[in-house]
Order: sequence, then C-alpha cells, then structure tokens
Amino acid sequence: MGRTSDAGEKILAAGRSLFEERGYSALGVAEICRAAGVPKGSFYYFYESKEALALAVVDEHWAEQRREWARVLGGDAAPLERLRRLFEETEAGLRAGQQGCGTVLGCLFGNLSLEMSNQTETVRVRLQEIFDAQVQMVDAVVTAARDRGDVTVTDTKEAARSVVAQLEGQVMFAKLYNNTGRLSPLWTNCLALLGARAA
Repeated sequence: MGRTSDAGEKILAAGRSLFEERGYSALGVAEICRAAGVPKGSFYYFYESKEALALAVVDEHWAEQRREWARVLGGDAAPLERLRRLFEETEAGLRAGQQGCGTVLGCLFGNLSLEMSNQTETVRVRLQEIFDAQVQMVDAVVTAARDRGDVTVTDTKEAARSVVAQLEGQVMFAKLYNNTGRLSPLWTNCLALLGARAA
C-alpha cells in the first residue's frame, strides 16, 4: 500500500511542476507519468483524467498559498504594511523560482486561467473561487486601512479586486519579460489606487 500512496504523491508533484513550467495543453498523461516515474496505469488509479489532476494541483497550491496569505495579511502589523509584505513575498517567491529553473514561472492560477478558462468549466469555476477568496482576504485588509483613516477609498471590495488584478497582471508581465523587476511598481501603484494618505 505504501507504494500506491507514494505513486499518487509522485504524480501530483510531477503534475504541479510540469503545469507550472509547461502549461496544461502541451502535456500528456504519458509525459506526466514519466516525470513521476510511475506506470501509466497508476495515473488512472488516482485520477480519472488530466483535468482531474489539474484540479488536484490547483487545490494543493491554493491550500499552501492561502496559508501564506493568511499569515501575512492576518498579522499584527498595520494593514498597509501587511499588504506591502504580501507583494514583497510574492516577488521573493518568483525570484527564488527563477533562480531554480532560469525563468519566471508566473502564477499557476493566472497561467491556467489564460489557458483553460474557455476549455473546461470545472477548472474555470475553481479558479474563480480562488480569485474571489483572494479578493476577500485583501478586502479585509483594505477595510481595516480605511477604518484607520490610512486610505480614502470607499468601495473596499472593488479596491481589493483592483489590487489583486494589479498583482496578477504584474506577475504576468514578470513572466512575459522573465524579469521580476516588473513587480517593483506594485506598491506605489497600490497606494495610488487605494488613495493612501501617506506613501
């Protein structure tokens, strides 16, 4: 039984790595199994399709990211400081990934949204749920900043959506140009769109 369990973990890890590096459409099940070092039959023991694996990868990645976002955004620092740290940690993570493989991998959720949102409804809906959850987490911080008088924005939900969209867009540019420096304007832009009273 240990081998079977190990095979499932290997497939999930290989799928995540390959989806991050290569995307979804360019990969076949056989290639995922080769990378995982397991026979093709093992794949279908754990996942009924490549789409099912993609959903599992998305869920695993979000569970990890949500814990990190909760740690950063739910800390004791001032609201805007928490938001700034989120940007800094995002940039540091992309930089570390670039050092490991030579390219900026971008955001798994953003990459899959661009590639799969018109192909598979289940993945599209799951990604929508994740981005909605991100907006909700940022909204709580923006609301706290507004209540302190640190920002002048009135519609905190829409402002939070703009912050998440800006973060996602700058990450996409970092991937496109293979340059994490594309993230450097994030904080200044964020302060502007929130109507921060002091930079």
